[in-house]
Amino acid sequence: MSNKCDRSAARVRRHMRVRKKISGTTERPRLCVFRSERNIYAQIVDDAMGTTLVSASSLDKDFAEKAGSNKEAARMVGAMIAKKAIDKGITEVVFDRGGFIYHGRVQELAEGAREAGLQF
Repeated sequence: MSNKCDRSAARVRRHMRVRKKISGTTERPRLCVFRSERNIYAQIVDDAMGTTLVSASSLDKDFAEKAGSNKEAARMVGAMIAKKAIDKGITEVVFDRGGFIYHGRVQELAEGAREAGLQF
């Protein structure tokens, strides 16, 4: 029997631990991030209503570059989601890093969203 750590299960456990404390409201929805090996995704979610208000990813049609798995792409996705959110009247969000370390692509997405005008 293997004692090898399951990295995705550990990430899900970290995410659930964070989600006990963080929740998106109508006034201040939750900006959640998911990064895969090849792409990065972001959603703004209202947990009170259970709806996704805005979403953006490196797979979107209006995404300029094909490189979806680097820091520049993550910063562009952050700017895209911030622009879409501001167009819908959302200026303040709660950041949910999704169990990932706040480093690298997740950090770049957050900084891109902040530069484009989201507050968190």
